[in-house]
Amino acid sequence: MAEIKLRIFRFDPENPKPVPHYQTYTIETNPGMTVLGALFDVLDNQDGTLSFRYSCRWAICGSCAVSLNGKCRLACETQVSDYKGTLTIEPLPGFDVIKDLVVDIEPFFENYMKIKPYLMSQASPEKENIQMQEQVNLMQPHVRCILCAVCESSCPVSWTSREKYVGPMAFTKVYRFNRDSRDSGGKERLAIVGDESGVWRCRTIFRCTEYCPKDIPITEAIEFLKRRYFRD
Repeated sequence: MAEIKLRIFRFDPENPKPVPHYQTYTIETNPGMTVLGALFDVLDNQDGTLSFRYSCRWAICGSCAVSLNGKCRLACETQVSDYKGTLTIEPLPGFDVIKDLVVDIEPFFENYMKIKPYLMSQASPEKENIQMQEQVNLMQPHVRCILCAVCESSCPVSWTSREKYVGPMAFTKVYRFNRDSRDSGGKERLAIVGDESGVWRCRTIFRCTEYCPKDIPITEAIEFLKRRYFRD
């Protein structure tokens, strides 16, 4: 079995003198071992104080997103064999660190709630509102969003404007509902993201699209919202 060094970011706020630092662990890898599996190996066999988030282990919940050698990814779907020598594991950038690899993502979900992420349909429809497959296809890629915050933490604009900038995830959701033929809240949501803290702050760097674990074309969605804002 091959060995790999895990250089993990550590920070314990309960320490009398909390100082962010890195700690290196050497583990033996197994075929098919994921980064999340490697973190559990450290937790179970070397350091029971290590903290990180996880839930489903199937790249569905988005809880285990971390930075791996500077690139934000889901730990549960990333193979340790993708890396050689030393793998540096850090918390998602752009968020306050709670402990080790655990960050405070409350601001992320506050932005999510700002755009009213639910179907706003006409009251008391007389019959079922049927969608054709062509209509579903328009929003299908963006329905795959799992709220993992990878796009948010990969965006340099979010790093510097976290409290004001709505962020790429929220834009993805606005696009998803604007493309939904059953929804009637398009103009209302465009008004929410149509100012200097919304889509116009995006610098079209494409990092949100590049790092998205679900391959969602987020930047294209943002450009669509800019055009739709002026049209509507």
